[in-house]
Amino acid sequence: MADTLFTNVRIFDGGGETPFTGDVLVSGNRISRVVKTAFGQRTPPLAGATVIDGAGAFLMPGMVEAHTHFSWNDQPTLDSIQRMPPEEHILWCAQVAKKYLDMGWTSCVGAATAKPRLDVVIRNAINDGTIVGPRYIAASQEITVPGGLGDTTAPHLPQHEFAFGAIVSGAEEMRRCIRMFAKYGVDQIKINLSGESITGMPSEMSQFTEEEIAVCVDEAHRWGKRVAAHARSTWSIKQCVQKGIEVIYHASFADEEALDMLEANKLKHFVAPGLAWLINTCHHASQWGLTPEVTKKMGYHRELEAAIESMKAMRKRGIRILPGGDYGFAWTPHGTNAKDLETFVKVIGMSTMEALLSATAWGGPMMGHGKEIGYVREGCFADILLVDGDPLTDITILQDKKRILAVMKDGEFHRAPPLRGAGLSRPGAAPAMTRWAA
Repeated sequence: MADTLFTNVRIFDGGGETPFTGDVLVSGNRISRVVKTAFGQRTPPLAGATVIDGAGAFLMPGMVEAHTHFSWNDQPTLDSIQRMPPEEHILWCAQVAKKYLDMGWTSCVGAATAKPRLDVVIRNAINDGTIVGPRYIAASQEITVPGGLGDTTAPHLPQHEFAFGAIVSGAEEMRRCIRMFAKYGVDQIKINLSGESITGMPSEMSQFTEEEIAVCVDEAHRWGKRVAAHARSTWSIKQCVQKGIEVIYHASFADEEALDMLEANKLKHFVAPGLAWLINTCHHASQWGLTPEVTKKMGYHRELEAAIESMKAMRKRGIRILPGGDYGFAWTPHGTNAKDLETFVKVIGMSTMEALLSATAWGGPMMGHGKEIGYVREGCFADILLVDGDPLTDITILQDKKRILAVMKDGEFHRAPPLRGAGLSRPGAAPAMTRWAA
């Protein structure tokens, strides 16, 4: 793998400081050198290196998506997701994995899969180079109870293997289920601790006993697996903290006690609220029969208000809030994920700096790589984006694929920068890259 030298770029290194002009050298799959320079100053070419003159473009770490469902197929119901035949479904997942990388998401955390081994197969295929995609944490199906969120079986067809989720009842069935997913090779177990109003089970309801939850976590940890929870209700949020469930999806109804518990354990937990799902369900799903009048009766408008207040309170307390909006439904299509960062700024009140950090530096620990991911620093993995414009001025830039000029993952270009002749030499000029072997 040839070295790559990015020169004449504005570097956002993930540390929270103001970007600086400089050069970045990639050797193999790691960043080997980061140097501050004056604009227009050129580092002498390195023998055998590919040189990218960024012409002042914005260089930043690849982004981390914390709540990913590759197998959600942009359809409006759980049934229509689960009933996709497995052969077509795996091809769909491969297509979606590439789309995420195209949009600058170089790492993704699987939040649940629609069939038992889809996530594992996709992760393995990415890792061995069979398909193109981001670094991936493979998830289990959503574990649920009879009649709970994810149980899509009809009363006259009770075969659990045809359900959207993995259905258990009692502690020993839970233990067997965890062992099954461990055998399949998942990285993360997903348990549905609360309901989801669109399925008929209100979001504020919770469906498991404490014994079942404790067995889930104990057995998962015994096998070296992390646990994530669909946890909208107040009780379910508290269960995540009490039982050691590291990843909390949604956390809509967080009362003061729940906030205190999260703050006291803020380095142990990651929160991905999925606000895109709530916002779009409330206001942008009418063509699928979910008019604002309908979703208001379901309770989603009240939940959206509660979730916004919960996230504002968590932000003030320093609890990590990461992007991931339950993308993959008809009204939250894959590829629109960077909308989360705009929402964090406009709705929660984050600064654009905080929003960028939530998608970069804060995601490294969630991927299990500490500070090796989410930073542009010496020794870090070379997951790098080159962007036309400044996301710190306009965070919406990251929603436009055309503005993401290059995507590098693990030291190799997924999308190389365009070749447009000599690089420009004045600040603010339109980006133009020069690439050559020295």
